[in-house]
Amino acid sequence: MAASRPRRRPVVALYERIADAVHDGTYPPGSTLPSEPRLAAELGVSRPALREALLLLQEDGLVTVRRGVGRTVSPSPPRRGYERLRPLEELLAGGGTVAVRALLRAVEEPTDFTTQHLHAPAGAELAFWESVLTAQGAAAVLSQEWAAPAEVLRAAHPAFAEALGSPGAGAGSMLAVLAGTAREVDLTAHSQVSATLLGRRRGRQLDRAPDTPAVLVTQVVRAGGT
Repeated sequence: MAASRPRRRPVVALYERIADAVHDGTYPPGSTLPSEPRLAAELGVSRPALREALLLLQEDGLVTVRRGVGRTVSPSPPRRGYERLRPLEELLAGGGTVAVRALLRAVEEPTDFTTQHLHAPAGAELAFWESVLTAQGAAAVLSQEWAAPAEVLRAAHPAFAEALGSPGAGAGSMLAVLAGTAREVDLTAHSQVSATLLGRRRGRQLDRAPDTPAVLVTQVVRAGGT
């Protein structure tokens, strides 16, 4: 699902800066964070804003407080994004039924967004699927999915391109098709999750007001390094 970058509260941006520093090893697991005044100076932020971000990091398990030591990075910080790669309709079902209604199944040239994530050259043909997922009779999710060019899919796993182009493939999500085909291929993903508003277009598609709060998930799925 892609959209323009949402506006974030400064404390959320600060939270993400520190979380990124944890995950890239700047503050490795088990290390002690700099003192509050020093860390605020290093990050160029106020101490109240830093304190609020640190509390959120503590709630999420990235940071712990040890008496006599200070704030330390958890020995095993939780990874970002979804831990298990599962199609959205399966993830949301929870024992119930989630229906996938196809809005669009098309081929399109790369946009700035898809070029960034799929490294697709200009003029390439990308499969684009747009769907609404309905749970308990109400539209719950707008899903937008792109796949790399067919030749890239075939190189990653010969059955991928064939599966996406087969009759009836569009009855579910693109991820469900790929996951069902990749029985002997490990799929991995990197996810970013943030809060946003639906906006006019997504609001119409989900039959909600434009200012309805929403969760925005951007997920990049790989087969091997592709």
